[in-house]
Amino acid sequence: MSSKNLIAGVDEAGRGPLAGPVVAAAVILEKGITGVADSKSLSAKKRESLFSIITKEAISWKISAIDHLTIDEINILQATFKAMASAVSGLAEKPSLVLVDGPYKIPNLNIEQSAHIKGDKTLYPISAASIIAKVSRDRIMEEYDRIYPAYGFAKHKGYPTKAHIEAIRMHGPSPIHRKSFLRNLIV
Repeated sequence: MSSKNLIAGVDEAGRGPLAGPVVAAAVILEKGITGVADSKSLSAKKRESLFSIITKEAISWKISAIDHLTIDEINILQATFKAMASAVSGLAEKPSLVLVDGPYKIPNLNIEQSAHIKGDKTLYPISAASIIAKVSRDRIMEEYDRIYPAYGFAKHKGYPTKAHIEAIRMHGPSPIHRKSFLRNLIV
């Protein structure tokens, strides 16, 4: 049974990196929070500040991370759907509507949904979810940087920067690299 008029936003972070998980966040907010915008348009410091406010003010929020092994096994799109479904299903309150960032609705989610291309830029609930997902994933990659310092994960978060690709060439892939993403790299 859904709670009347509760709208959840859902978004992911980490579809494009060569390493680490894809992380989805779902969030239900009762009121607006000043400064919430697409996470990519905000500084890391501003995202951290908004993360703290959003998580305190939210009616409910949940993150879900799907690891690199599962991404390699089922592909990044299916891993993203799995993370999003898990995040929405994990909310303490069941929303009546889920606003999904991107062109696709989440398969097999028995809640009304609408998909919005660039929804993280235009819809407040998705923008809030984008901040939660991005900050959560960045924190995971900073932890991985402590375990695998040769790769610079704290700086590039696993994205295919020149420095990251050079580190892979020099040290080989780390245990958290997505093997399916490295196939096209000359390492």
